[in-house]
Formats: sequence, structure tokens, C-alpha cells
Amino acid sequence: MTKTAEAVELTPKQSRFVDEYLVDQNATKAAERAGYSAKTAYSQGQRLLKNVEIRRRVDDGLLKQQERTQITSDDVLQQLGRLGFSDIRKLFTPAGQLRSVADLPDDIAAAIASIEVVTKTIPGMGDEEPEVEYIHKIKLTDKVKPLELIGKHMKMFTERHEHSAPGGGPIQHEHKVTKEEIDDFISGF
Repeated sequence: MTKTAEAVELTPKQSRFVDEYLVDQNATKAAERAGYSAKTAYSQGQRLLKNVEIRRRVDDGLLKQQERTQITSDDVLQQLGRLGFSDIRKLFTPAGQLRSVADLPDDIAAAIASIEVVTKTIPGMGDEEPEVEYIHKIKLTDKVKPLELIGKHMKMFTERHEHSAPGGGPIQHEHKVTKEEIDDFISGF
């Protein structure tokens, strides 16, 4: 006979943390918005995310968001790839003419940040019709940021920071727990 796990009741502050975390997935900001002090928000946010019931509710909330929006991490990575690997040559026909917006491939259309069309009218001589000239200014999205995000997702860029005391030994650190930290810790239960 298996037991079903009963949902553990969260405090109002913990419930608020879950709701706030789902906004931007930033534990520090979520802790602050949930009412934890700014001084301890970072450590409280990390501690709260390690709480099994809070983590379960966060994961459930993230899954519901994904179901509502129908946006998966694959969708996001695919769109970042479109932006990061866009090729300006696809804006033009093989003859070198600018393609109409309706004829642009999806990947290049996604990479366009803006299009400005300037119309110049050149008066005709005598009975000649005036000539109309169109100047297209097309700005593509920055390719570096999407590529950076893809690289981070793939853990291609790892930064390492080593810290040591003078002489290479360990850094001595003394931390006195404040009343505010104790109150925040206790209110989390």
C-alpha cells in the first residue's frame, strides 16, 4: 500500500514567494516582493527554492505557464537560432533585388527589427511623368545577444572566479546573524 503525499500548507509569505517567482524566475526579487528584507532576500530566495513543497509548486506553476502559452524551451531556442544565424543575403533575390516583405523567408522576417521606406519623387522633364524612387532602410536584430543566450544555455561559456587571501590561503570570514535574518528565517516556516 502506497501513501500519497499530502500537500504541505505554505505560509502566506511562502505562497507569495511562489507567485512572485513565477513572474520572472528571479529568487532574490521574488523574496523581496514577497516581503522578505532586501538584506536577506538573496539567501532567503535560495533557501526557499530548496524547500521541497515550494519547489513542487514552482515546478507546477512553470508547467502550467508552458501549457497556457504553448511555448516550449525548444521554441525559444529555435527563435534565438533564427535571430543569431540570420543571413542578410536572404533579403535579396538572386538578381540582387530586394524581396517584398511577403516573400521573405520566415527566419529572415523574424530577424528584422525595423524597415523604413523613404519615397523620393524626382520631377520629370517637360511632359515626362515624375519618377518615384524608394529607399529601403532595413535594420536587423543584434546577432550577438541571441548567440550569447544559446551559448549560455549550452554551457559553452563558463566563468571561473578564484578568491583567496593574501599569500594564497583561505579567506577568513565572520558573519554575525542579525535579528532581521532570524525573523526572516522563522517567518519562512
